Amino acid sequence: MVMSVRDDGASVLGGWDGAELFRYVYRPDDPPLESPRPYLYPVRTLAGELVTENRPEDHLWHKGISWSLANVGAENFWGGPTYRRDDGYIQLDNNGTMRHDGFDVVEADGHLASLAERLTWVTAAGEALFAEVRLITAAVLAGEAAWSLRFQTTMRNVSGQAVAIGSPTTEGRENAGYGGLFWRGPAALAGGRVLTAEGAGGDEVMGRREPWLAFATPVATLIFGDSPGNTGFPCQWFVRTSPYACVSPAPFFSAEVPVAAGEELTLRYQIIVADGELDIEGCEMLGD
Repeated sequence: MVMSVRDDGASVLGGWDGAELFRYVYRPDDPPLESPRPYLYPVRTLAGELVTENRPEDHLWHKGISWSLANVGAENFWGGPTYRRDDGYIQLDNNGTMRHDGFDVVEADGHLASLAERLTWVTAAGEALFAEVRLITAAVLAGEAAWSLRFQTTMRNVSGQAVAIGSPTTEGRENAGYGGLFWRGPAALAGGRVLTAEGAGGDEVMGRREPWLAFATPVATLIFGDSPGNTGFPCQWFVRTSPYACVSPAPFFSAEVPVAAGEELTLRYQIIVADGELDIEGCEMLGD
């Protein structure tokens, strides 16, 4: 059994043993209001269980697993309205686009699939804000008990001025620090248990700092890992179990991170996708 990749001109399909494991959509046809950007959807377990949602009715700009930032200076690369201090959520003409510029690598070899992508972050006004190099790898773990998705981004500020990356919380909304690598789960996964090294819980884990966090359900368990080299490690977590399932390691949760003109910001994450419901020990074993 081996990994495979196939580029259809708008997305890359990653397969395992002939079955689709993930689809990376790099040329979305989403409207500007949803801040068009690449995303992973669908994403499945090795047994074929769906673990992502795309364009749900409650938030059309939620896209499977995607790199999404709501407060990038005055710009919105998340989608929908922007939270502004004293104004709340308002729809502005600031929904930017992450433009796919090309792949340097699209390949699969044995248990590993790799993508290396170049992108430009373009504001609603048509100005380039960041040049990004994105690396994505998918690997089936030893024993074929689960698979790992690794995501790395290097964002270089090409705007000519400093850009501060924050969140609705840095704008004044409590416990709304979303922004970063964001996972939206399907309705079947809502109500799951949130696991960390400190124990099991639910929505009260919102905002805690932990090196890893898992979302466990009878259908599947997803284990999210922050990287020690990331800014603010261990990150604060944005997590909800109801009314829908979502997780985001949020490096800009409660404090803005300024990126000076010409400087780079690199962040790395891992998501392990396993069939069935794991406990804390099982999560730690897979995460080692």
